[in-house]
Order: sequence, then C-alpha cells, then structure tokens
Amino acid sequence: MQRREFMLAGAAGASWPQWGHAATRTVRIGQSASLSGTQTQYGKDVSLGLAAAFSAANKAEGPGGLNFELQALDDGGVKERVVANAKTLIDGGAQALVGFTSGIGAQDCLPMIQQAQVALIGTASGNMGIRTGAPRDCTAHVRAGYDVEYRQMISYVRSYGFKHVGFVYLQDTSKINLATLTAALDAAGLKEPMSIGVDRNAKDADAAAKKLLAAKLDCVVFTTNAAPALAIAKAMTNGGYSGMLFASSLAGQDLINGVPQLGRSMVMSLVVPRPTALGMGVVSQCARDLAAVDSGAKLGVTVLEGYIAGRVTVEAARQATQRGGGDPSRTRILEALANLKLDLGGYRVAYEGGQSQGSRYVELVIIDRFGRIAG
Repeated sequence: MQRREFMLAGAAGASWPQWGHAATRTVRIGQSASLSGTQTQYGKDVSLGLAAAFSAANKAEGPGGLNFELQALDDGGVKERVVANAKTLIDGGAQALVGFTSGIGAQDCLPMIQQAQVALIGTASGNMGIRTGAPRDCTAHVRAGYDVEYRQMISYVRSYGFKHVGFVYLQDTSKINLATLTAALDAAGLKEPMSIGVDRNAKDADAAAKKLLAAKLDCVVFTTNAAPALAIAKAMTNGGYSGMLFASSLAGQDLINGVPQLGRSMVMSLVVPRPTALGMGVVSQCARDLAAVDSGAKLGVTVLEGYIAGRVTVEAARQATQRGGGDPSRTRILEALANLKLDLGGYRVAYEGGQSQGSRYVELVIIDRFGRIAG
C-alpha cells in the first residue's frame, strides 16, 4: 500500500509521525481509537473503514488533487488517553478529527475542540453527551444518537407487552444516556427500570447477571461494548433466563460475531445499513473500496460506520477546497459541514439549519443464534 493513500500511527506516546509535505493539498485527518484493550476490533474496524474511504478518494483525486492522510492514535478505550490524543492531533495540525471510538472520551474533548475550532466528525458512538447541550458548530454526527435507538427499542418492547425492563450501561460513561433511556421508557408508560452500571472489561459480569436474574425481568437492554453484553447474557442464559435481550449499536460487529457463543438470539439496533444489503450503493461501494485496501477484510457494521464517516469527511473537504481556492482549512471544513447534504447511495446525511445530527437512520434486527442478521 502506498504511503500517499493513508498513514496509521501507533499508540499514544509513541513518536509523532510526520504529515505529508504538500500543505495546501493535503487533508490531515486525526483519529483516536481503541486499537488495544477490550474494544480492539471495534477500533480497528472503524479505522479500516476510514482508510478505505480515504484511499478511494485519493485514487479518484489523482496526483494533482487532494491527498487525504489519516493519523490513528491508540487510546485503549481510556478517556484520558482520548483527550491526550486529541491534543496531540490538534497541535500537530489536523484539519479535522474523525471516527473517535469512545463517546465519553469525545465528550471530554469538546472544550478543546471548540477552542481550536476543528471539526469532530462521525464519532462512532450514540453518546448523548456529545449531542445534548454540546456545541454544535464543531460537531458533525454521521450516525443516530441513543435517543433514536432507545425510542425504537422501547417501542418494540412495548409492542410485546413487556413491563419489567432491565438496563445495563457502562458505569464510566455519560449519565445522560441513562436519563435518555428513562425518558423513552416514561413516554411508553414503563416506569422504574432496573439499571446496572458495569465495567467495560466485563469484570463484574456474574454479579450483574445474578442481580438481573433475581429481578425477574421481561427483557434487558444493553448499552455497552460487546464484551460485558455477551458475558452477562451468557451468564443469564446459563441461569435459565428466557426473556428478550436487546443491544444498542455500541456493541458493534463484535456482538454479531459473538452471539453464536450464546446459543440464542439477540435484538440489535443498527445505525448503518446491513452489510449484506449489497443492493444499496453505499454498501456495495464500501465492499469494493475495502477490498482495494485489504482483500481479506470482512465487511461488517463497524467498518461500514467508519467508511461512511470517511465519505462525509471527504465531501466536506472537497467543498471546503472549492470555497477556499485549494485550502481545506479547519474553518472552511466547518463552513462546508454547516450546510452539507449528501446521498451516499441509500444513506443520506444532511446538516441543514445548523443541525449537527446528520442522520437518524436506525433499524432493529435480530441476530440469530448462528450470528446471522435477520428480521
């Protein structure tokens, strides 16, 4: 793979790699992702999706066009490292920050991002802490937030007549996510859900499962990464639980891959089209661009989410270049995002009227016991 197409940096704290030298034609993109730890595959998938989008854009632009360079720093899923990475990227000249994989980490970066007036595009999280009350002039959300996911999941729960609902969330994340779910439950006439905060490394899975089993719940909604969701679901299943299990998009492709270990199905909310929907332009194009950078890579929901964020970034930079006469500066990228409307082939993104939420696409699917997307 040619260096011109994109570059990936190592863990935060390693020596900072040099950006390209064609300053006015190079678009420097910074990413902080969990390239190690319990969400390693999640972070790598989002980064790979970005890389596929930027590589395809560089080929389309040609030698005289824009040159997209991606710098991906490892944060291990630790919010303090996300903040440190963001500072490194901003100080290093990043023209946009894209595809951060920690929602709570991105939330803690907002004051710094606002001060630098740099765009934060396509954070791979539905975290409401970067949506509700957050500055809108520097954030561009490519995927739906948890508010949209919860409304659809709770509507599904209500349609089955369930009344006793459990909610499992990451204890180190924003409290507003719990408040958002509670509001969705209240609106549906479902009061006082049982809520449990857990460690993202699944250290307390058995204890959480015992509490959930004792509560005799009709269903359990997970807003966690895949590891605790799968571990708790497995312990509950072993304990005889027969209620329904729901997972938000945060669990990503790792959850889909892990469901066969449970021997039972789970309902999951997707914020991007199904990877099997090759009739949709965005999915088929992602498959082709992904194969061009890694012929052995498998297209999944998390790769697709990163790819879509990359495509939005490419278009914003192109429009910024048209505005700036060849200079895709931070300011002009923000200006381009403010009114960007884009159809990627069945997946539409629009930031009209100063809105920072570009898409509200959510689909509930069933992941069957073989790990297939159905329903």
